[in-house]
Amino acid sequence: MPNLVPPIVTTKQAERYYHEILELIPKEHDFKPLMTVFLTENTDIKDIKKGFNLGIISAVKLYPAGATTNSSNGVKDISRIYKLLEKIALLGVPLLIHGESTDPQIDVFDREAVFIEKSLIPLREKVPGLQIVLEHITTKESVDYIIESDTSLAATITPHHLVLNRNSMFIEGIRPHHYCLPLAKRESHRQAIVDAAISGDSRFFLGTDSAPHFDHLKENSCGCAGIFSAPNALNCLLHVFEQAKALDKFEKFVSLNGAKYYGFDANNSFTKFSKMENPQEKIHKISVGRNTLTVFDPGFSLYWRQVL
Repeated sequence: MPNLVPPIVTTKQAERYYHEILELIPKEHDFKPLMTVFLTENTDIKDIKKGFNLGIISAVKLYPAGATTNSSNGVKDISRIYKLLEKIALLGVPLLIHGESTDPQIDVFDREAVFIEKSLIPLREKVPGLQIVLEHITTKESVDYIIESDTSLAATITPHHLVLNRNSMFIEGIRPHHYCLPLAKRESHRQAIVDAAISGDSRFFLGTDSAPHFDHLKENSCGCAGIFSAPNALNCLLHVFEQAKALDKFEKFVSLNGAKYYGFDANNSFTKFSKMENPQEKIHKISVGRNTLTVFDPGFSLYWRQVL
């Protein structure tokens, strides 16, 4: 996630951030972060090429300016960077897109569908060789467009979008910890992305988009967007797949489809989960110094537990 303050826009910044992450990983954990850079209208293709060839950069991320938290420095007009994207396509660098229009005249619940029509379709016609991932899709329009497209286009789906519809933000009042971008949509859209996730189609895979914003930044008069699901993301997903009678597709969605799309080998090690007779105790808050983080509450009990 390069939309930090300041954003990660160069290979040098990505490499520094990579080492900062590694310093915090316990030695017993086998974890390698895959770094991305924040694409701007001034991105230097030579820097992207250098970072990709050195194995520092795995992909570039396109945030339309103002589309989500910390994206004000994003791309204002995608047509301005067509030549840059043509070069990125020739390098074989994947382009990861937060696919929402930021035109203030467009209804906030229609921004994803409008982006496909007004920006993504023209982009793919202009630069057909791009390897594109639409991140955290939320609509039936996105699902249908990807199914109708070739294998160069894929999408990630979050655990919280598989659980929430837009009513979830307003149950008995405003629910700031159910507010994220893209916004959760109507129930029919939620069901469409559930169907995509459990389909086994290799173009759909997990992207948690877990956003650990402190409570004081979420619970105020202009709270920031983002849902923190990292502690229970897999447990929530197991519930969704079990309810849909699709546990046989769970491993593909979580572990295999994404690796295949990006050209990585599947991990040799496994994580094992077991369903318990009694629900596990939920983690509601995590303390970080003097601040707290609220963990995503799916609204149902979690019976699945990691055992290995």
